[in-house]
Amino acid sequence: MLERLLRAFDLGRDLFWIAALGVLLVFGFFLMLGALKPSEVAGLSIAVLALAVLWVVHAWLQGRHNEGRDPRIVQARERRGF
Repeated sequence: MLERLLRAFDLGRDLFWIAALGVLLVFGFFLMLGALKPSEVAGLSIAVLALAVLWVVHAWLQGRHNEGRDPRIVQARERRGF
């Protein structure tokens, strides 16, 4: 039961970060399109900026906790001669 709850929590956390990245991309798209001006939507701009900072910190921490390369990939590259 506890393992199932932990898997659901992991899934929810992953979905949150995917949705956060989607929000950042959509905001950036509309910003580049010229449909939004950051000064006109200051509250939204601040919220998206905070979300971007959180996402960068999350990505940095994930990169630090990565345990290196998958040995299967390294072996496959060595077998092909790269």
